[in-house]
Amino acid sequence: MVIRFTKYRKIYFGLSGLLIIASIIVLLGYGLKQGIDFTGGTIIELEYRDERPSNEQILSELEEFDLGNIVIQPTGEKGVILRMKHIDEEVHQNILGKITQKENIQSEEGIAFETIKVYITETRFESIGPVIGNELKQKTNIVVVVALLSMIIYIALAFRRVQRPLRSWQYGIASVLALFHDILIPLGVFAILGKYYGVEISIPIITALLAVLGYSINNTVVVFDRIRENLLRRGEEFEETINISLNETLSRQINTSLTTLFVAFAIFFLGGETLKFFALALLLGIGAGTYSSIFLAGPILVTWYKLKRK
Repeated sequence: MVIRFTKYRKIYFGLSGLLIIASIIVLLGYGLKQGIDFTGGTIIELEYRDERPSNEQILSELEEFDLGNIVIQPTGEKGVILRMKHIDEEVHQNILGKITQKENIQSEEGIAFETIKVYITETRFESIGPVIGNELKQKTNIVVVVALLSMIIYIALAFRRVQRPLRSWQYGIASVLALFHDILIPLGVFAILGKYYGVEISIPIITALLAVLGYSINNTVVVFDRIRENLLRRGEEFEETINISLNETLSRQINTSLTTLFVAFAIFFLGGETLKFFALALLLGIGAGTYSSIFLAGPILVTWYKLKRK
């Protein structure tokens, strides 16, 4: 039995269209909250052994250092992440010395004195200057553009033997439309998270999105390659060939995506705070990519074919 995926393509397009429009609206309205990788700044992550102090207490202890606007983000039960302007190593050590918890101890002779006990563990320290941040931003834009152009050229060359009923470059355009769907949806989610929860776009998240591009195009190429084989050796009508190809590659696409999603889920729940949003980007992107390779890429070709015939 052949599942006719293309029969309900208008429903797929409508659902994806709503998600894409919603993502574009929140991206234009909220924008993406850029991390220190792109804007420059310092991140210090601390873990308290005992009770974590309030945000007001931490701010009062750091007031003397002129650190600009300090963003304090509690993590877990006793951890905290401090975001501030770019600082050098000397200021970094002074900050650690200031916020290290102290305890008053009285000697046997009754003389009180103060001794410092380390009740804080620094688990992360990152400091990037604004010049390096701008350079990383420019390089990231270049990498994304080069990756997209390379994918279009590769697909156009790989499908050059298939010129009917659609041209090889049309396969490339269909795959890129699916890619925009797979990237815009995670970006929309991160725009909302940045607005309401302060989640910042960092290099690890960009890396995850580039990995999503690879996974998405891999699934789409698997489908398109089977379509090419069936067009060359079978005599079915174009839409029927699309449905047959999708059925033949369905289990492979699902298995490939699930194995990666299981790992991403493990990283999200067990990998710690620094890897949580990297894993979330993978989960959102690979989920959207699996959907688009099954319900969008092939149906886009069918729609394009029907419009061409009309």
